[in-house]
Amino acid sequence: MKILVSGFEAFHKNDENPSQEVVRLLPETLKGHTIIPLELPVRYDLCFELLRVVLETEKPDVIINLGLAQGRQHITPERIAINLDDASIPDNNGTLRQGAKIELDADNAYFSTLPVGLIVDRLLKKGIPAKVSNHAGTYICNHLMYQTLHYIKVNNLNIKAGFIHLPLMDEQNKDKTIFSLPLQTLLEAIVDAIDVCL
Repeated sequence: MKILVSGFEAFHKNDENPSQEVVRLLPETLKGHTIIPLELPVRYDLCFELLRVVLETEKPDVIINLGLAQGRQHITPERIAINLDDASIPDNNGTLRQGAKIELDADNAYFSTLPVGLIVDRLLKKGIPAKVSNHAGTYICNHLMYQTLHYIKVNNLNIKAGFIHLPLMDEQNKDKTIFSLPLQTLLEAIVDAIDVCL
C-alpha cells in the first residue's frame, strides 16, 4: 500500500508549522508499506493542485492531510469538510476568501473516510491527547480536505482520505499559556494514525 501524508508550510504569525515538521520526519516505510511525504503551500490556488499531481502519479491507497490548529488541546482527526471558504486572514498569497463556495454545484459536505474514532482510541491508549473534531474549519485545511474528498468522489477512486489537525509543538511555543506537544509526540501520533489506517 501507499500512504500519502501532506503537511503545510508556516503561515500567518507562525514561523513554523508542526504538520510540515512531522512530514519531514516520517519514515519512508511502515510495516512494508510506502509513505509518501508532501509539503504544501498555504494557498487556495495551489494546495490541492500540487496534491492532485502526486495523487495521480503515485496512486495512493490512503491520504492523510495534516495541518495546524493553534489553541486546540488535542490531536484532532476531522470528521467533516464543508464546501465553504470563509476566513478572517488571507492565505500566503494574500488571497482572502469570505463566504465563497469551494466547488460550485457540488456536495455541501464530505465525511472523512479515515477511521477517525479508531485513531483517537489508539492515541488515547498511549496517553496522547486526542479527540474527534466535527469539522475542519473554513480556512485552508478545510479547503484541502474538501477538495481531496471531492476529487476522490467524482473520479470514483478507491482511496481513503481525511484530515488531522495538530496543536502547536513545544519547540515553537513561546506563550506557555497555549497548549502544545513535543514534536516527537506529534510524530509518534501520526505514525500511529498511519498504522491504524493500514
